[in-house]
Amino acid sequence: MASNATTYKDLSRANKLDNATLNSIAWKSTMLQASFNFERMQAAGWLWTILPGLEKIHTNKEDLSRSMEHNLEFFNTHPFLVTFVAGIVLSLEQEKADINTIRAVRVAAMGPLGGIGDALFWFTLVPVTAGITAKLAIDGNLLGPVLYFAITFGVQMALRIWLMHWSYNLGASAVGILTKNAKEFTHAASMLGVFVVGALTCNYGATSLGMTIPNGDKPIVVQALLDGILPAFLPLLLTLLCYFLIKKKGWTPIKCIVLFLAIGILGCAIGIWAGDYTPFIPVPWK
Repeated sequence: MASNATTYKDLSRANKLDNATLNSIAWKSTMLQASFNFERMQAAGWLWTILPGLEKIHTNKEDLSRSMEHNLEFFNTHPFLVTFVAGIVLSLEQEKADINTIRAVRVAAMGPLGGIGDALFWFTLVPVTAGITAKLAIDGNLLGPVLYFAITFGVQMALRIWLMHWSYNLGASAVGILTKNAKEFTHAASMLGVFVVGALTCNYGATSLGMTIPNGDKPIVVQALLDGILPAFLPLLLTLLCYFLIKKKGWTPIKCIVLFLAIGILGCAIGIWAGDYTPFIPVPWK
């Protein structure tokens, strides 16, 4: 059969990659962005990741060179989910599929993973884990940073390895399975992350008043009154204020941060906020 720029010379189906090779590729995927550049993004790291598989699939050196060349084209996806693409591409390479087909599937597979990965990791796993372990770290417990690393790295590596085997065994059909409900999954993961982070913020970093009104032997603690009406009322008000300024007034997050910083400094100066400090300005409620 005559060969051209879009086909390999040796079109015989390659042997199935062993588990050791697939696991090796999953571990090598952690270096995906080690040579990141703005022309081809993650292309060099992508080729480095799948190279052990390509070397076993293409025993013909010219085919290996051709495969490496087209796998050095533009590539960009979520770094934690890259093995999903790797498994699909290697399954097609094993079948000696047409190079244009491999290109098309590679682009189709890498596209949706950005939103899914962000929702799964940056909006859910990382902030939730950080919120829980930060409390340990604040209390001086070394287990805090250790647990944070163990959980975040452990989860992503387990997912990398599982996706590597799953997508490799399914081949191109894995793209349709993953993207079928990608929008709903991304939205659900994002909502879960926002919900959990909001709860952690109220528990561990809530704003509270330090105002106490003299009342004989039983001073009135203003924060206790607010808690009796609605716990975490102040954090809710600040959150709604932030939402109003960004959504309705067009403020940027930076402006909101500056505003809250000013409110915090002024509140500490006159003793409004709770804390282990003495107000800069004498006030009647302290």
